Amino acid sequence: MSGTEKRVRVDLGARGYDILIGPGLLPRAGDLIRPLADRDRVFIVYDEVLARIEFGHLKTLRASLEGAGFSVVEVSVPSGETSKSMQQLDRILGDLISQGAERDDLVLAFGGGVIGDLTGLASGLLKRGARFVQIPTTLLAQVDSSVGGKTAVNSPAGKNMIGLFHQPVLVLADLDVLETLPARERAAGLAEVAKYALIDNPEFFDFLERNADRLRNGDKAALAEAVRASCEAKARIVALDETEQAERALLNLGHTFGHALERANGYGPELLHGEAVAAGMAMAMRYSVKLGLCSGQDATRAEHLLNALGLTTRLDVLGGGPYAADDLFGHMAHDKKAKAGRMTLILSRGIGRAFIQKGADAASVRDFLHSEADSAS
Repeated sequence: MSGTEKRVRVDLGARGYDILIGPGLLPRAGDLIRPLADRDRVFIVYDEVLARIEFGHLKTLRASLEGAGFSVVEVSVPSGETSKSMQQLDRILGDLISQGAERDDLVLAFGGGVIGDLTGLASGLLKRGARFVQIPTTLLAQVDSSVGGKTAVNSPAGKNMIGLFHQPVLVLADLDVLETLPARERAAGLAEVAKYALIDNPEFFDFLERNADRLRNGDKAALAEAVRASCEAKARIVALDETEQAERALLNLGHTFGHALERANGYGPELLHGEAVAAGMAMAMRYSVKLGLCSGQDATRAEHLLNALGLTTRLDVLGGGPYAADDLFGHMAHDKKAKAGRMTLILSRGIGRAFIQKGADAASVRDFLHSEADSAS
């Protein structure tokens, strides 16, 4: 392991795995994966954007795998949140099975969060469970969705309603791949980075405030520290509560509001997941202020950081709008975290002081959403 490479362990006993973070991992992927392989064949499920000649990332990965003695079978997936569907899941499984995939094969998820979720779910279902490796190519996937084993597809009933917990056996977060990431995608990933600071790490929040411009502009050293700190935070929480019975729910800060925004937008490209989460976190902070739980100063500070990272926090300028309060409320009431018709929200008592509120008062939430929507009109 080079001096610039970091290793974070997700400690789940016999099912534990490493997250490798650093530059130059993609050209070494074959050698890094080889000790985990039982066969001289691997399957890659990849975002079709990565095959474009101007990126060349798929070519690099393929050459690395073939150089390590693997034969490679490829399955492409169209870009975008709309690919997180039962239709695409069925097609991927059909392609893997028709190509002879077995339980002892390795399946590689090569792309952003959509690819990671689809591939993880497909591998978990394939002949009752094949192993898979996450090779995330977006900042959001590197700091969040590639770690922890949550896999899912969306349904008409809501986001991530159909899925299972299926842990990868390795995560390779190559920082070089982020150099080709569009600025908008980088900002969307920074929303999830800010989430870890807002949950329970005010020192990390201070780092993000000091380095917001560097992070927004793609400075590799700043991003490396952000990815490391985020992965360590998620690994710690996942090790404590793998299947989200308690502490892991904190990782949903901003997501109940954010998922409602995504669903109201029809999961269209006008609103990226990270953009929805950023707006959702700001809404969670403002709602906490409304309840008298959090100071307005802390909520404003959080909102200013998100803005400095390139993210929008107000509904009137959020992509995919306008957003109607009653529609958002209906989507929140059917969120997968709701139980027996009662909402669970992640709220805040200040920077780094998030907490779980079960059984949120529905009338209060609806009134808050109307105040948010009214201020946007």
